[in-house]
Amino acid sequence: MSGLQLNLGPLKEPLGFIKVLQWIFSIFSFATCGGYSGKTSIQVQCPGGKNVTLEAGFGYPFRLNKASLGPPDEKECNVTWKDPYHLVGDFATSSQFYVTFAVFVFLFCMGALLVYVGYMHMYRGAAKLPMIDFIITVLVSFLWLVSTSAWGKALTDIKTSTGPYLLAGIAFCSSASRACQFKEVSSMGPLNVSVVIGFLNLILWGGNTWFVYKETHLHNPPAPTPNPGNPPPPSGM
Repeated sequence: MSGLQLNLGPLKEPLGFIKVLQWIFSIFSFATCGGYSGKTSIQVQCPGGKNVTLEAGFGYPFRLNKASLGPPDEKECNVTWKDPYHLVGDFATSSQFYVTFAVFVFLFCMGALLVYVGYMHMYRGAAKLPMIDFIITVLVSFLWLVSTSAWGKALTDIKTSTGPYLLAGIAFCSSASRACQFKEVSSMGPLNVSVVIGFLNLILWGGNTWFVYKETHLHNPPAPTPNPGNPPPPSGM
């Protein structure tokens, strides 16, 4: 019978249980990165000793070159800072690759779990399905390594561009007679977590390759079909 046969047994096996973990961790991956927004700020000392705080907001997909600081309001601070200062860097490629890939993994895990729970009899009865699953598992493991490494490098650059280093690029603050001070930047804990989860996904998918491999004909070759023209010899006494 080739129809749906609901069976929760595979979820108790490593093949299905790990797939559930992969599904959950993919959600955390794109949620921690794609849902982030923060801000960085500096403090400018105006004539007369008055301090003005300037802020620049940033978030996914981290096109920092579109986020700007200042200039200060002339009514609050009569300074010669005329043009806004844009933060440095466009990290949309790395962040979007990481988030988009995590979403695709989320969708694949849902489809795979449906097959495991409802069509495991077909999965184990056909040689192609386990082999396709194995190839996809190996490919996804490699892409977790690539996407997480790229996103981790981009996150390091984001921290540099939004930290105290940004003062070096502001012409107004380069003069020794002008007082500019880095104030604060939003916590990037969720982004750090996204990188950690990315590498945990790599471990999960890399470890799962063994359990998927065991389902393929590479590990369990099909038994040879007996030839009806050559019956087995009778057993002797």
